[in-house]
Amino acid sequence: MDLILQGLGTALPRHSISQHELAAHAGRIAGQRTPAQTRILGTLFRMTGIKRRGSVLLEGNDAGTGQQRMPFYVEAEQACDRGPTTHERMQRYSQEAGALALVAARQACTESGILFPEFTHLITVSCTGFFAPGIDVLLIKQLSLSPEISRLHVGFMGCHGAINGLRAANAFAMSDPHAKVLLCAVELCSLHFQYNWNRDHLVANSLFSDGAAALVVASKNVDNSMNGNPWRIRSTASYLFPDSEDAMSWKISDHGFEMTLSQRVPDLIAAGLKTWVTRWLESQDLKLPDIKSWAIHPGGPRILNAVAESLNLCGADMAASRHILEQNGNMSSPTVIFILDHLRKTGASTPCVLLGFGPGLVAEAVLLF
Repeated sequence: MDLILQGLGTALPRHSISQHELAAHAGRIAGQRTPAQTRILGTLFRMTGIKRRGSVLLEGNDAGTGQQRMPFYVEAEQACDRGPTTHERMQRYSQEAGALALVAARQACTESGILFPEFTHLITVSCTGFFAPGIDVLLIKQLSLSPEISRLHVGFMGCHGAINGLRAANAFAMSDPHAKVLLCAVELCSLHFQYNWNRDHLVANSLFSDGAAALVVASKNVDNSMNGNPWRIRSTASYLFPDSEDAMSWKISDHGFEMTLSQRVPDLIAAGLKTWVTRWLESQDLKLPDIKSWAIHPGGPRILNAVAESLNLCGADMAASRHILEQNGNMSSPTVIFILDHLRKTGASTPCVLLGFGPGLVAEAVLLF
């Protein structure tokens, strides 16, 4: 039984900021810096290929300078300054995450044509914040979902979390032919900007942004699902790269969550990805050239380049991923759904593969028809 994508929704923060302007702000909060460090920071931000990023922390333009204000992060006054505490960041997460998730979820539900009380399962995905009762309860109340709806939270799994959520949705649908599942991923990555000149932290500061995305999936079709041309989940797959535990991590500190992204990641992907993807596709009676479109999570330009090199993909195959990265930055788990949305709106063909990477180093994939 194939799981059918019935509806999709996305949401971005009210305000966004240019990558150039954000680089200047990142330099200020990093503390005392040399001219060389300032140049390196500017180059690092420019090389991401990102033009703008959204953040719930932006509060509009300053009347005097015309620049976006982000008062949550004040300039470091001493070398030991590390910015807001994790408690303060989680307070802001609890204030902001639900509203963004609600916009995306409502869009997906409306497009699906399924009435809110008819949903049987709710899956939420996030790795950038925690509170309870959480986003699931907020969605149940605000959307008037059934109080008996089955809930699952996929937490702290990183950028491929939405794919893990889809695997869980597929399992629900396989066990219940009447299942109607709402999946919602929301990330507020900008809550975790770091105040120092550590390379890993600078890379994370240069890439991550905020966003939410939602999917409605079911094992039976609804007449108006996905504009009358529903895509179906055929298979999912997962792969832990050997000896890669130090390559990518996401840890809780006293001042936010700290991302570690080793320079080994592109090499690990380039060396090990093709064998696994080829083996998985062969189990579905497919070969790499049979895949007509790709939704590859844009962890960064080097990661996209490594995927393209490993799988022999052309510029057109990578265009949707590069477009979303350029326009929105890396929103972590919702990003691959944004890419899927872009593909369907531009008339992409199937079979389609969704592919994401997260701490481990782990790759997660979905095959769509």
